[in-house]
Amino acid sequence: MLEYAVPGFTLTNRQARQFILLRHGLLGEYRFTGKQGALDFVRQAGCIQFDPVDVCGKNAELTLQSRVRGFTKRMLYELLYVDRKLVDYPDKNLSIIPTEDWPYFERYRKAAREGGKRFDGLDGLEAMAKAYIREHGPVSSDDLPIEGSIRWHSSIHWSGNWSGTTKAARSVLEHLYSTGELVIHHKNGTRKFYDLAERHIPPEILRAPDPIPDEFRHKKWRILRRIGAVGLMWNRPSDAWLNIWGLDSRERDEAFRQLAGEGKIIAVRVEGLKDILYCRSDDLPLIETVLQNDRFKPRCELIAPLDCLMWDRKLIRALFGFDYTWEIYTPAEKRKYGHYVLPLIYGDSFVGRLEAAADKKTCTLTVKNIWFEDNVKITKKLAKAIGKCIKRFAAFNECGNISTECDWLAELLRDDT
Repeated sequence: MLEYAVPGFTLTNRQARQFILLRHGLLGEYRFTGKQGALDFVRQAGCIQFDPVDVCGKNAELTLQSRVRGFTKRMLYELLYVDRKLVDYPDKNLSIIPTEDWPYFERYRKAAREGGKRFDGLDGLEAMAKAYIREHGPVSSDDLPIEGSIRWHSSIHWSGNWSGTTKAARSVLEHLYSTGELVIHHKNGTRKFYDLAERHIPPEILRAPDPIPDEFRHKKWRILRRIGAVGLMWNRPSDAWLNIWGLDSRERDEAFRQLAGEGKIIAVRVEGLKDILYCRSDDLPLIETVLQNDRFKPRCELIAPLDCLMWDRKLIRALFGFDYTWEIYTPAEKRKYGHYVLPLIYGDSFVGRLEAAADKKTCTLTVKNIWFEDNVKITKKLAKAIGKCIKRFAAFNECGNISTECDWLAELLRDDT
């Protein structure tokens, strides 16, 4: 593994954990508050991952609820579909990004436009769709009057390798979304309504040229962005680099070398870890804070399955000794824990994982189970912190009732002190 000749720091394992959690706003006092805090965190991370599954909140909402004091699901909705400060757009897979970052992804929209040329008749269908939207307003695939199905023989959607037969109306809308001519106007559950991008993205952003036209420099920018999203990263193959088109190990090595030489990243050696980690040089004050302090106010938080903290699970295992697998697509008989299980942190450690489900009809949050790590001692202080965390989580899910079959937890939750 390459090590670059740049100034660096040596941290203990605990200091490294504290640094990454402080960077995420998951340790100590809340760094992010309210709707502005939610926007600030997305800007810090570059993107937060979207997933439509809603067992106890969607992934993007779960990511923000753990960090933003007073966060509500309505705040994210308003940032996306009222204030238009954020936009649904592929980055690390399906994502939410700051609207001001739109120009940086022009090369992917261009690729989608070029790919669409390979399909005869698509331009005519797209013209029909845009004319209909211009006259009637936002539309979903169920409402767009384009009949039939389309068989894609190769992917033209830059958001992933996709092929097959789909409803023509859906295919046309999704391709126009990929080319940037449409944006998601709003969602009703999992149903997406599209509108013309020009109606919602300021022209100076919508028509701005690609700020980084050079291919390698663009990849380097995205690598730096992902390092900032996770907090600490190593130069290794990782899910944290997903959807950076064409990135190979040679380019990744060169990007790390250049970023280090330009002083944009700092080497961090962690006791007990063979690999060198790197953080953004902007985080130097936070490194110094960790070196000068060894105690931070503990918080108990539930972490989203696709949280940017969890993008490199091998790194989480190396730093925290916590092994997490999202088992939602694992057959029930092969699951070790449960269908939709959230990591649980307290202080600077992962203490376990929790499975919960929110019933919107009865406004009840059911805590199905909690599994603690083998080395965790359940003290009164930890139990009380978990109880408060669950109550906040119920409020986040707009649930006035909490149900559990765990006797000690039921007793704890009845205690309002």
